[in-house]
Amino acid sequence: MRLRLKGICCAAIIVACAALTLYIRSPDAVRPASTRGKSLIIIDAHNLTLSLYENGVLVKRYPIAIGAYGMSTPLGVFYVNKRYVPKNTDMGTRFLGLSVPWGVYGVHGTSNPGSIGHAASHGCIRMYNRDVEDLYKRVYIGTPVIIESGPYGELGDQLKPLSFDDRGSQVCAVQRRLLALGYDPGDTDGTFGPGTRRALLRFKRDHGLPSTEIVDDATYRALGITLFE
Repeated sequence: MRLRLKGICCAAIIVACAALTLYIRSPDAVRPASTRGKSLIIIDAHNLTLSLYENGVLVKRYPIAIGAYGMSTPLGVFYVNKRYVPKNTDMGTRFLGLSVPWGVYGVHGTSNPGSIGHAASHGCIRMYNRDVEDLYKRVYIGTPVIIESGPYGELGDQLKPLSFDDRGSQVCAVQRRLLALGYDPGDTDGTFGPGTRRALLRFKRDHGLPSTEIVDDATYRALGITLFE
């Protein structure tokens, strides 16, 4: 288990640092956490926990709340891109922003501590104020954050039909797969927009699939996107 966690930590930090290349060119950017120590946050949306690792070793595990039904917490590999003390008391005493390309999400405290341990937020990760204050002192801008739910990583627990204007990690997975197969969606930002629609329709035409603007089971299979452990 220790070797597996170290492997996850190393892989996540490599991915996150690659994603940070453009970000750290900004004059307002703060040097990524990899220069301060190899920290990693893993959020288990299924078991409602946030775990902090330093150099591959678990140092803290906190209880959390996640998005309520219809307001899912994003899944995937991100990084901390903001740190501040919120003025809105509903967000508790600290806020750590996440680099989710299709929306504004973060890890923050709460004015409703009874919600911790439940699917109760608008998609953000809630923590007890004392816990988010402790976490805030331990992580920096650039810290990699893995959010997963169940055994299938960013795909969640099932492949959902996708249509125009949908957003999320499964859209991102489809966009990356289309791009890898030579069908450029324009952006791999997790938003099913015009570029993704054009690429999808071209892919479906070339593979003899019905020319609908929906990613269904047959489309997932043709793309080679499957659930596996």
